[in-house]
Amino acid sequence: MLWDERVAALFRRNLQPTLTYWSVFFSFGLCIAFLGPTLLDLRCQTQSSLSQITWVFFAQQFCLLIGSSNSSLAQSLAALFASSFAISLVFAIIPFCHNVVVLAVVMAMAGLAMGCIDTLSNMQLVRIYQKDSAVFLQALHFFVGFGALLSPLIADPFLSDTNCILNNATANSTSNLPHIRKSLVPHHLGNLSHYDLPMKGLVVTRVSYAFWIMALINLPVPIAVFFLLYKERLVPCCNVGSPPLLAADELALETRMAEKDDHPAMSPKGHDDLFRCCQSKNYRGVPCSYFAIHVAGALVLFMSDGIVGEYSGFVYSYAVEEPLSVMHKEAGYLPSLFWGFITLGRLISIPVSYRVKPFLSLQIGVLATFLLLLIFSYSVVFLFVGTACLGLFLSSTFPSMLAYTEDILQYRGCATTVLVTGAAFGEMVLQLLVGSVSGSYSFLVCGTIFGALAFTFYIFLSEKVAYDLTCSVPSWGASEHLLK
Repeated sequence: MLWDERVAALFRRNLQPTLTYWSVFFSFGLCIAFLGPTLLDLRCQTQSSLSQITWVFFAQQFCLLIGSSNSSLAQSLAALFASSFAISLVFAIIPFCHNVVVLAVVMAMAGLAMGCIDTLSNMQLVRIYQKDSAVFLQALHFFVGFGALLSPLIADPFLSDTNCILNNATANSTSNLPHIRKSLVPHHLGNLSHYDLPMKGLVVTRVSYAFWIMALINLPVPIAVFFLLYKERLVPCCNVGSPPLLAADELALETRMAEKDDHPAMSPKGHDDLFRCCQSKNYRGVPCSYFAIHVAGALVLFMSDGIVGEYSGFVYSYAVEEPLSVMHKEAGYLPSLFWGFITLGRLISIPVSYRVKPFLSLQIGVLATFLLLLIFSYSVVFLFVGTACLGLFLSSTFPSMLAYTEDILQYRGCATTVLVTGAAFGEMVLQLLVGSVSGSYSFLVCGTIFGALAFTFYIFLSEKVAYDLTCSVPSWGASEHLLK
């Protein structure tokens, strides 16, 4: 039997909230992957240059980081409803953004919504399932992969095959469009800056239909969150009497009531946002190992999610350059192959994570794959094989690390907020770092270094910090100073 009866009963009791959080993460995936393929059509729509339109990437990623670090659990369902509805709204209004600054503001709003979804969905599932959360987190991150795969497929039929701004210079640049589209990386033009794409002329693009389709596909998600709000009697017009607690809060009260009686400072309030977590008054008397766990876990995901961002962003450019010189069309399959195996790996990890915790094997696999890619750097076949393997090894890093760190802290720290923020920061920063380094092999060398650092931080976390914690504080519940 895949699950024991206790976990199955817990899942049945929290079926609606769990399915709702999974669907909200589908919105996250849908929104995170559409910008790359559609960016050239959006450049035509806003009649901007390549350097101007790539700032839209930065606006989304920077605000995603802010949203991840500034989410409070107190109004989580209301925030999730607003965020998921905002994503549908963003999809609907993007076709009306004919100025690149307006588009950047709209994408910044999408980034804030995505950051809120990222933190709150992970946080709530951890609170509901606690020590059994690994399998449900794997399913959660499968849905973001599924959304990220679906979004480019929806957009593809509506992308322009020729330059979508028609003027006398169009004929000279149309043949480069597929290569430019696949080479675009957030806020990094690389060797694309020499392309002179027209900015004035007749705009002919059908990409608006793709955004409207995605808006309709995403619309059931805020509706599902609204039904959960209604069930919990958190809708103002339907709020009769005192609203019941969420299932997550009920579970927290059941498991912590005895501790609260003995230690009034221990409160089941849950996680705060990153800024409240960092207030020093909350941590008087807390051992250094407590902070080391948060920092080490965040650094592991800073490196791991950074690898995902830099590999998916730069693998196409690496393949088409010397020494591999892969044809543009064949190289274009590499990012899709990478994300496809990430999604497949997350699907496989749903049943696997309930029985085993393979995080160490995943880190070794990531590092070994990068080393083999360096050794066989002249092999096109191994580039495709290595891309698939890397996707599998990286697929469940985030949910496995989050569940592991929360388990060490016995679900009383700020691990979810800190780790989500660290991952978002790594995905943004490491892409910029790799883009600033020249040389064809720098892409793989940087990935190897990041993989080695992630492995080192994980060893530090699993061996030294956990050992020190066991020796110095036998139980987190024994410290009445923790999380005042």
